[in-house]
Formats: sequence, structure tokens, C-alpha cells
Amino acid sequence: MMQQMPPSSYNHSSPQDMWYVLIGIPGLEYFHTWISIPICSMYILAVVGNVLLIFVIVTERSLHEPMYIFLSMLASADVLLSTATAPKMLAIFWFQSMDISFACCVSQMFFIHFIFVAESAILLAMAFDRYVAICHPLRYTTILTSSVIGKIGIAAMVRSFIICLPFTLLVHRLRYCGRNIIPHSYCEHMGIARLACDNIRVNIIYGLTVALLSTGLDIVFIIMSYTMILCTVFQIPSWAARFKALNTCASHICVILMFYAPAFFSFFAHRFGGETIPHHVHILVANLYVVVPPMLNPIIYGVKTKQIQDRVFLLYSRITTCC
Repeated sequence: MMQQMPPSSYNHSSPQDMWYVLIGIPGLEYFHTWISIPICSMYILAVVGNVLLIFVIVTERSLHEPMYIFLSMLASADVLLSTATAPKMLAIFWFQSMDISFACCVSQMFFIHFIFVAESAILLAMAFDRYVAICHPLRYTTILTSSVIGKIGIAAMVRSFIICLPFTLLVHRLRYCGRNIIPHSYCEHMGIARLACDNIRVNIIYGLTVALLSTGLDIVFIIMSYTMILCTVFQIPSWAARFKALNTCASHICVILMFYAPAFFSFFAHRFGGETIPHHVHILVANLYVVVPPMLNPIIYGVKTKQIQDRVFLLYSRITTCC
């Protein structure tokens, strides 16, 4: 394990030469092996479930609709998010492989934030899809064309890159004094910034600005979309038609709640809850956040979407027949 540098080296720590120590879940080191079992299981289920979901959507022509294309984007983001974090997390829990270089740590930080912002944009696109499908059903195919869907996907990636690139620049500009212990299982922006001996006010302000003006605005637009959807749904005279319309939104609402609730808990706990929320609780929630929603998303959509169920059962029957 890397040891913290002596004070004599504090003024000679080049970022390129820094190695960090990720200690996992502070205060729960004794339980790391036990914690790793559900996390590993959920990671495997997340990868298998989302890859299967992508395969089903790609191979089934009846699922080549905007809602399912956005769902495949969400599944891809889920695989990338869990894969960017879980393997290193499990290496810490199983093999005490805690060392990570500054370059690898910053790269992991960038991809985590990049995927999070991109996934938020995808959820907004899915809310827009439901808004058009319910509020403007006759114009659905003319509004959400293949070209528009492609542009939305590219815009989500470009926006995420533009928002997250400054994170890497902000941590590179800092002067580090030899502190190298990160009380976490993976690297994120404020965890790295707090190791610097410079003023990190710019990092804090930028992090808050990103949370409010990107993810925060996404939430506002999602709420606006569902407000208009509810207004339209409750104008439908038939209760059966109302239920059917709301049922098409149920899966998406569950996914939204699973995505944003723990993310904002972790975000605000990291900045404002240091005195009231135990640190190991914050880190444990952050660890579960990168595997639980990716694991549950394909299950939720599989249960709520008959076309996906039918395709999965058909695929399963073919595999069992061949075996």
C-alpha cells in the first residue's frame, strides 16, 4: 500500500508522479469482503441484463422505435458507469489493490461524471419521447424521426464532454502537497480536489454550477414534461385509456427516481452533510449507486414492456432448444 508522503516532499509533488490510495469504505474495512458479494452479484446482473436488453432492441425490428432506442442508450450508459467503477471497487475489497495513479484516477473521474451527465440527458430525452407520444400522438413519427434521435444522442454526448472536460483541467491546475489518501472506493472530482493544498473554491463553485445548470435543469424539464403529460391524461374521458397512458410512463418514472435520488443524496452529503451523515453511509450509498440502478433498469423495463418480455422468452427458448 502506498504511504502518505513525508512533509519534506510536500512542495515537490507533481500530479504526473502522484499515486493515490483508495481505501474503500472508511470504517467498514472489516466488512469489505461481505460487502463485495452483493456488489459483485449486482454488477454481473447489471452487465448481463443491459447487454441482453441492447441485443434484444437491436435484433428485434418491432423495437426500433424512439422509446426503445433511447432505452438502448440508457442501457449502454449503465454498462459503462458500472464498469468504470465496480472492477476497481472489487479489487480493493478482495485484493487490497488500493493504489491508483493520478492519470488513472482523473480518467476514472472524467468518465464517471461524463456518463452521469449523459445519462441525465438520455432520461430527459425519454421524458420528451413520452410527452410527444401522449400529448401529440398524431405527430409522433414526424417529430421523433431517426435523424432527430441521432442528433439528440450526439448532442447528449457533446454536452456531457463540454461540461466534464473542465473537471480534468480544474484538478490538473491544483498544487498537491503529498496527501494521497482518498476515503472512497473510486475517484471523483471533489475527492481529488480536497487533496490539494491550493484554494479549491473554483472547483466547488463549478461542481455546484454543473449540478444546478445541467442536471438540475434536466430535472426541471422532466417535471415540466410530466406535468403536461398528466394534464393531457386527465382530460381523457376513459379511465382505461388513462391507465394505459400512465402505465407507459411508469417504468420511466421509476428509473428517474432511482437515478436522481441517490445521486443528489451523494452530491449534497459530500458538500454539506459532513457533520450529520456518517462518512461510511455516504460512501456505501455512492458504491451502491453505480450498480443498483444499472441492475434494476433492465428488470423494470423487462417487466413493464411486453415486447421485450416476448423477445427474451423467445431467445431463452431457442438457447434451451439448442442445448
